Amino acid sequence: MDGVEETLKRIESNASVAGTIVLNSEGVPIRSSFDSGTSSRYGREVSEITALARSAVRDLDPQNDLQLLCIRFNKREIIIGSPYDSILNPCNY
Repeated sequence: MDGVEETLKRIESNASVAGTIVLNSEGVPIRSSFDSGTSSRYGREVSEITALARSAVRDLDPQNDLQLLCIRFNKREIIIGSPYDSILNPCNY
């Protein structure tokens, strides 16, 4: 777990990163640099989006699975990685 903590600290030290959230497979935050309300809200939304994206990938090729999902907004970017425990990085440009 030390490697994960070091990686998250390195990511969070980047000036453009607003924070990180680590979610379990149900979308429950298990580590976050945000307040609990924001973490829970992102967790719910990310779980739904990830399930839809994973389903679309599986529909196209049943032998593949979603590995990485990047969502860009005007001033934010969310990067969702790992199919089972998602790492969420809302970033400022």
